[in-house]
Amino acid sequence: MYHDFYQLKENPFNVTADPEFFFLSKSHSEAISNLEYGINQRKGILVITGEVGTGKTTLCRKYIKQFNNNIKFALVLNPKFSELQLLQIIVQDLGLSTKQKNKFSLIQALNDFLISESNKGNNIVLIIDEAQNLTIKQLEQIRLLSNLETEKEKLLQIVLVGQPELYDKLQLPVLRQLRQRIVVYYHLQPLEKSTIKNYIDHRLAKAYVHTRTQRDLIFTEQAIETIYHFTQGSPRTINIVCDRALMAGFVAETHLIDHYIIENCAKEVMYFEHNL
Repeated sequence: MYHDFYQLKENPFNVTADPEFFFLSKSHSEAISNLEYGINQRKGILVITGEVGTGKTTLCRKYIKQFNNNIKFALVLNPKFSELQLLQIIVQDLGLSTKQKNKFSLIQALNDFLISESNKGNNIVLIIDEAQNLTIKQLEQIRLLSNLETEKEKLLQIVLVGQPELYDKLQLPVLRQLRQRIVVYYHLQPLEKSTIKNYIDHRLAKAYVHTRTQRDLIFTEQAIETIYHFTQGSPRTINIVCDRALMAGFVAETHLIDHYIIENCAKEVMYFEHNL
């Protein structure tokens, strides 16, 4: 509704995991560096955790998009399947087809594919999002997949991405063997207070129809302070509050987003979340 008023070509504060709007904070940059190290060195299993709304899925999509053809990805966004179904989805996402759908046939097809791609100089990466929802049996299946290797390197790099509960689950004694195979672990942090203005400006710049003008949106310094106070640096919550603030500014016919607008919108968001 407010796109024309603010001269925007799209919503700058969508909560979808759009890699075009990815903001490279210090923590996100460190997370990518850890991913690059683990994957390029073919280390096997990597774990990225973060609170809800810290941009884990967006980071994964951005990471996938930036690589050339020598790295191939399988991305599982919802792992709530049986061990066999999860294996079928992985094989299917890599473009493989098998006549038989039993576990032995699927693993054999996957192993043959991985060896073939490795001989071509390619690296295969499996990313499982929302990995805190994986069952013990699924995690054991992942451990077995990590055993696919040559004498010198892992054939399949596995990235488990999830909420902090994933770390707690991995500490279970029954998962000791899997835990010993994790070579990279990184916990994604919320945005720092000093970077929130840059984050907002970055998303607005991506959404503007034209270059900046005198009628561009302005978030006051106090508005930024208020945003941090209510969101604690969570990108998703920042997006929700800022989207509501743009709507409120549109209704008030103002391009100046001050702390009064932010405070009212943030209280609405908190009230809604509290009463869900």
